[in-house]
Amino acid sequence: MNWGAIAAIYRFEMARFFRTLTQSFVSPVISTSLYFVVFGAAIGSRIDEVEGVSYGAFIVPGLIMLTVMTQAISNASFGIYFPKFIGTIYELLSAPVNFLEIVMGYVGAAATKALFIGIVILVTSAFFVDLTIQNPLAMLAFLMLTCLSFALLGFIIGIWAGNFEQLQLVPLLVVTPLVFLGGSFYSISMLPPVWQTITLFNPVVYLISGFRWSFFGLADVPIGLSLLAITGFTLLCLAVIWWIFKTGWRIRT
Repeated sequence: MNWGAIAAIYRFEMARFFRTLTQSFVSPVISTSLYFVVFGAAIGSRIDEVEGVSYGAFIVPGLIMLTVMTQAISNASFGIYFPKFIGTIYELLSAPVNFLEIVMGYVGAAATKALFIGIVILVTSAFFVDLTIQNPLAMLAFLMLTCLSFALLGFIIGIWAGNFEQLQLVPLLVVTPLVFLGGSFYSISMLPPVWQTITLFNPVVYLISGFRWSFFGLADVPIGLSLLAITGFTLLCLAVIWWIFKTGWRIRT
């Protein structure tokens, strides 16, 4: 394992993040505050509690998941697409590094950025609501797995994308709607029975449910299914990336 190559890619990607650190820090703080003003004040005034948890606190896990998923995808997709766009990816492919080391460098940096933003949102939320985390280790594990798995998805999107517009296509038209419809700001038990069944086909439900369980001990689906879903999704993304580098799809032509 060429740890020097991994560290070089990781440092390069993180340097770009630190150059815009103020923007990366301020943006999630402002957006989180707006969510609490809109959802916490406007809707929360009409919904006191959800399953014994104040509505303001109930939406925190969904809010973190929404931002972490989109940020992990955006950072990873741009990180690998830009070398394709300017042609430097061929220098990387000709260097004495294998696909796993390339993925570890780019995906590791994107996951780190998303994790940082997730923690910023968590800290910001504490200024608006009384927040108690029942299972902090499980919360951290779910957060890190989500950052990693969606950074892998973003890496795939970055290789697939043919232009800058396509980089935002999946996060905006697929991931964000799935998060909003996946119980991020409500419990699926509040839905009519038929819609509860339909919602279970949304894979994001299992991620948000497991993450919310780590906060409040409440889950819409069994915690085992949540762990199985995030693990299976991560392995699927790794398998796709292995196939991409094995065949050279979209990176050698």
